[in-house]
Amino acid sequence: MNTSSLFKSSICAIAPLCLMLAMPVSADDGATQEEGGVMSRAVASVKSFFGGEESVTADVSVAASADLAAVEAKIRATFKAGRPDLAIASVEESELPGVYAVTLQSGPVLYSSADGRFFIAGDLYELGPQGIENVAERKLMPQRAELLAAVKRDDMIIFSPEGETRGAIYVFTDVDCGYCQKLHREVPQLNAKGIEVRYLAYPRAGLQSPTYAKMLSAWCADDRNEAMNILKTRGKVEPKTCDRNPIAAQFQLGARIGVTGTPAIVTESGRLIPGYKPADQLAAIALQQ
Repeated sequence: MNTSSLFKSSICAIAPLCLMLAMPVSADDGATQEEGGVMSRAVASVKSFFGGEESVTADVSVAASADLAAVEAKIRATFKAGRPDLAIASVEESELPGVYAVTLQSGPVLYSSADGRFFIAGDLYELGPQGIENVAERKLMPQRAELLAAVKRDDMIIFSPEGETRGAIYVFTDVDCGYCQKLHREVPQLNAKGIEVRYLAYPRAGLQSPTYAKMLSAWCADDRNEAMNILKTRGKVEPKTCDRNPIAAQFQLGARIGVTGTPAIVTESGRLIPGYKPADQLAAIALQQ
């Protein structure tokens, strides 16, 4: 059976197309031309039968959207029935066929089956020409950058260079964290390299903890930078409170963008660096942005 016969037999399941495909090719055409003529008429017939190329594309797009909506509804229902405390922010198709990226309102991304019964709590990686890349991190970077750029400078405790500011890092910090204290000792080195350090509050023990009270005193102090210096050297500051302090909002923001411990450093481009890194390394990373 030649190509044209095979094509005819397979596509003639759609009756309106058989009549079109039955039209003969001119006798002086070769085999290749015949096959090409049949294929061309078949494509034209498909377009005509379904209302044109744009219609076919639109129908596929609508079907895909409907399928995703059904999958999302199923995943949400399964999670609500089994773990109602895991509130879902969004469901999207992932790069892995048949697997869906489920973003929780608390921040983490899970990779789920279409019915929500099975999921993986972890990272999905893609191997490409540039090496191994974290898929979720690639998507989160622009989101982090946008969210942090929206934080008011007055809501952060900022240590700025005396000269030109060449770059900046955001640091989610806990004043009782040993590595946060170590990093703070290197802030003058970062400033000397032109790197601005922007502190956001992330009391690891929560918003009812003694650490929260210390950080509240720093954010409400008359000289917030000096209060931070004292607390990061394990000193004591005058207890203070103030209305509309940003600590709870920053704590929630940290959880939303993937902070799980301190120090958590984020570049202006949205890259998350979990844990302490020496000033030289941080400056190099910040200046690459």
